[in-house]
Amino acid sequence: MFRRTFWFTTGVAAGVWATTKVNRKLKQLTPENLAAAAAHKAIDAGHRLKDRAVGFALDVRENMAQREEELGEALGINTAPELPAVRRYAAIENRNTPKYVEGSTYQTYSYNRNEDH
Repeated sequence: MFRRTFWFTTGVAAGVWATTKVNRKLKQLTPENLAAAAAHKAIDAGHRLKDRAVGFALDVRENMAQREEELGEALGINTAPELPAVRRYAAIENRNTPKYVEGSTYQTYSYNRNEDH
């Protein structure tokens, strides 16, 4: 009697365990969950790829600077060339300063379209 009860409860427990296992797997295989899992994997892969690319770029810059230094020493040009000063232009013309010097033979024209109206 106890043997039959033991094997019956063991079978019921195995059935419940198998049913819950199969139901969980079926829920994982729904289209929504598959799409979410694919999106998470794509995001993770993108982050890993970005980290590797940033690391690679930093290595390239470091090695490039080192090689430029070596070439500068080999060629004897360790000093950086002096660059010309940056020219700055006014974004808006200042109307208070004359466009031409007084006494000049050039005529000055106003470019303000609303001046004569």
